[in-house]
Amino acid sequence: MRSLFTILIALRALRRNKLRSVLTGLGIIIGVGAVIAMVSIGNGAKAQVESQVASLGQNVITVFSGNFTSGGMRGGWGSAPTLTVEDATAIATELSSVVGVSPEVRDRNQILANGLNWNTQVLGVGPDYPSIRSWTFAEGTVFTDQDVRSVGKVAVIGKTVADQLFPNQDPIGQTIRIRNIPFTIVGLLAPKGFNLFGQDQDDIVLVPYTSHMKRLSRRTHLNSILVQAVNAASIERAQQEINALLSQRRGNREPDFTVRTQLELAQTATATTRTMTVFLGFTAGISLLVGGIGIMNIMLVSVTERTREIGIRLAVGAHGRDVLLQFVVEAVLLSSVGGILGILIGVGASEVVRRFVGWPVLVSPFWVILSFGVSAVVGLFFGYYPARKAARLDPIDALRYE
Repeated sequence: MRSLFTILIALRALRRNKLRSVLTGLGIIIGVGAVIAMVSIGNGAKAQVESQVASLGQNVITVFSGNFTSGGMRGGWGSAPTLTVEDATAIATELSSVVGVSPEVRDRNQILANGLNWNTQVLGVGPDYPSIRSWTFAEGTVFTDQDVRSVGKVAVIGKTVADQLFPNQDPIGQTIRIRNIPFTIVGLLAPKGFNLFGQDQDDIVLVPYTSHMKRLSRRTHLNSILVQAVNAASIERAQQEINALLSQRRGNREPDFTVRTQLELAQTATATTRTMTVFLGFTAGISLLVGGIGIMNIMLVSVTERTREIGIRLAVGAHGRDVLLQFVVEAVLLSSVGGILGILIGVGASEVVRRFVGWPVLVSPFWVILSFGVSAVVGLFFGYYPARKAARLDPIDALRYE
């Protein structure tokens, strides 16, 4: 009952100077709103990057050609063709931590079909490729191991290629010509959109890697090997086993390949957005500090203005802790109400950004609760000194104050 009475007195004091209370709480409102909005934008960007990384497949390990030293010349991944089909076969047959392997040979070619043409990426892969990349089919299916062994002239196309060469038509069973060689379309990939690097994943044609190497590019080496680990827990072990196996196949010479995991790519890709989120949250948090200083300033002014009131309360029997509690409650109420309004403004601003600017946003309940808690703590911290000053006033001096 006593606590309720203290709260009522605090509310009455805040209502007495409505405009001043609103202006004082504005610092907290802006600070909390800025924290919620900035962190939501940062989390949205991070979630978008993570979803783009996930679109590359599940538990994926990529082995790149390159990383060589020859005659004083050194190069990184992709700088020289060093991987072979036999390397891919060895990984698939000798490693228990691996459930899918797809050799990769890539090139760009002009594709002809239906009286139209389109320049796109032609990727030579194995039948495991869609499964590794978690890529479903809108129509049809992937080519088979028999197509790989027979150097079959079959192809799977992406949504962009289908739209460009077969507008308003069913592409399954149609023929496309790559370097004037006819390929029959057996599958249409479900659309995936743009990847982490801004490339259209749907602008692609998949053919058996043997067909690419023997019919199209006349190559003897692979650009890369795509590998899928059994599960997320076995990715690191699979990476080590791949390194050991390929090194053994090369007589333990200096590696001419590079093995990268999806986890490494995800960590690299999200590092920037994580740093941005922390920076934005820290910058917005400064507003909370400024708001707290504003609360302290106004509470000190309030103590000075209400010196006679404090003196009367102390003279009629109130204890110092009662006065202390009253001013602390005023400060906490002011900051807490400001925190609630700030949360509403921050969530609203995030929704406006999502709807009208088109940026991805993700409002985190953790940050909402944390922002409200911090606003209350700010009120308690910055309100304590003025409240302590009020509680220590001498009743006789307070009553004489004009």
